[in-house]
Amino acid sequence: MKVDEIVELDGLPAFELEPKVRVCKIVRNDGTFPGKNRGDILLEGGEVGYICGIGTFLQKFYIYSVHFIKKGMIIGCRQNEIELVEEN
Repeated sequence: MKVDEIVELDGLPAFELEPKVRVCKIVRNDGTFPGKNRGDILLEGGEVGYICGIGTFLQKFYIYSVHFIKKGMIIGCRQNEIELVEEN
């Protein structure tokens, strides 16, 4: 099943509030980030932030608001765009 065919809202969110996460791939503006053009790169893979909110999109997906402190930006990410950072 393709990622876009899954209805994530049928289950619990994959992440909770406050954990440290890493972006798995380049994140581009889909047109919802103010002050940037659609298609502009917002984040490079590997950038680290903290989940500060959980919302929904299209009554289908969870969107995780991630605060990237070094960038000074809060960006909405889908589950497949982020991964937990294990702290030692």
